[in-house]
Amino acid sequence: MNICIYGASSDAIDPVYLKRVEVLGENLAKRGHGLVFGAGAKGVMGAAARGFHKAGGNIKGVAPTFFNVDGILFEHCTEFVPTETMRERKQIMEDSADGFIIAPGGIGTFEEFFEILTLKQLGRHAKPIAIYNVNGYYDAMLAMLNKSVKENFMREVTLDLYKVFDDDDAMIHYLENSDEELVDVVKMKIF
Repeated sequence: MNICIYGASSDAIDPVYLKRVEVLGENLAKRGHGLVFGAGAKGVMGAAARGFHKAGGNIKGVAPTFFNVDGILFEHCTEFVPTETMRERKQIMEDSADGFIIAPGGIGTFEEFFEILTLKQLGRHAKPIAIYNVNGYYDAMLAMLNKSVKENFMREVTLDLYKVFDDDDAMIHYLENSDEELVDVVKMKIF
């Protein structure tokens, strides 16, 4: 499987996140999976790539040409795809992936998660989405999603479109064994 990992691009975060994602990347590569990511050399993105690289995994980096500045891009991508825009970058990442991991990150990661979730809700893909909730990082976001259900902004079935993990092995098992089908858009709507 090619796993798209979304995550922070900054190293100015608690090193526990970097260590956990690097180990995750190494474990995924050892199991024969490839990485699709935003090609960043730092932060959670860089940690994932270092883990895959350490274990000899395939690494597909996708980034707009304006990111080509010293130290920004991961140097050891097996394949690098330059794009003109961020939108093109996201489309290539989405199309190249068989599943998604939402690792700890900021606004860009949030945007990527909500877009991939929305596309799944609209029946545009049936790929597994795993939220990697290291140290409870996503607890507040998950509470917001539950509040959205409680207040009828979205149906409860939407919460079934992703799974939340803190355990690497359980998350990898979910990704490897997912057999999800396209959702019926009508069943997802609030009427």
